[in-house]
Amino acid sequence: MSSYRVTPWALVIGGAIGLFAAFQLIVEKIAVLEDTSYVPNCDINPVLSCGSVIVTEQASAFGFPNPILGLIGYTVVVTLGVVLLSGATLPTWIWRGLNIGAAAGMAFIVWLIIQSLYVIGALCPWCMVAWSVTIPIFWLVTADVAAAGRWSRGGVPGALAQTVSALKWVLVGATYLVILALIFIRWMDFWLGAS
Repeated sequence: MSSYRVTPWALVIGGAIGLFAAFQLIVEKIAVLEDTSYVPNCDINPVLSCGSVIVTEQASAFGFPNPILGLIGYTVVVTLGVVLLSGATLPTWIWRGLNIGAAAGMAFIVWLIIQSLYVIGALCPWCMVAWSVTIPIFWLVTADVAAAGRWSRGGVPGALAQTVSALKWVLVGATYLVILALIFIRWMDFWLGAS
């Protein structure tokens, strides 16, 4: 399956999973706001505890619950994936916009990961689902945009673009490994003590 057929499926499936996670987070946030004694369904242990995360300032980074951004962003991602699966060709400006949106989403989850690990001290399972789908969406869209030369003046991909395109799955895997390593190191005593 060519890259240009993988990316639309990644957008549809990843976007749908992200949309579901964002919806679950909104439901849990509302439940916590209605009843401060409510224990969210994603509270598994002291480390994996969305209840500890969704009440923080970081959970409303722009003055409203972060999952609202997810509801909007993942809806756009799913829609564009469906359009691509239908065989339509998207203009360059839409691909660029999708790449900018995916990069913004990636930057935001990196910030959220840092906040979760080193400031809040807990991980939100539904947030981690959103992180896990944003990573391949970002790298696959970036690789396709780069491979098509959509950011270059002449429409011809440069060496860096070709490298990103060729290594997209390595970049996805490496991103996951770095995050997993940081999580393991941050709570090493907990993980090793629990086994």
